[in-house]
Amino acid sequence: MNIERINPQVRWSDVTIYNGIAHFVEVPEGDAADMAAQARQILAQAEATLARAGTDKRSLLSATIYITNFANLAAFNEVWDAWLPEGCAPSRACVRVELADPSWLVEIAFVAAVKG
Repeated sequence: MNIERINPQVRWSDVTIYNGIAHFVEVPEGDAADMAAQARQILAQAEATLARAGTDKRSLLSATIYITNFANLAAFNEVWDAWLPEGCAPSRACVRVELADPSWLVEIAFVAAVKG
């Protein structure tokens, strides 16, 4: 069994890759206050993480979106829709939750195929 962990920490790895599938989570960093800014930041981080794993957003298989308030869903969807290449939308779930940091409005768990 060959599991690759990119930048492993005590509690998580930035990316875990197994059998050509990458799993990772992105959260807002810094002081982005509104949903659109946090979504743009997370998606930019996701692109960088995908590149580190040897893939890109066209290879996304699924995304689980954790959102603190469905009143922000339209703003999130606007950023999400603009970010994804046409015809490349992954399967997706969106769940309302309480996140670990009260300033976070959104967190996303991604699964992507690794090119190889």
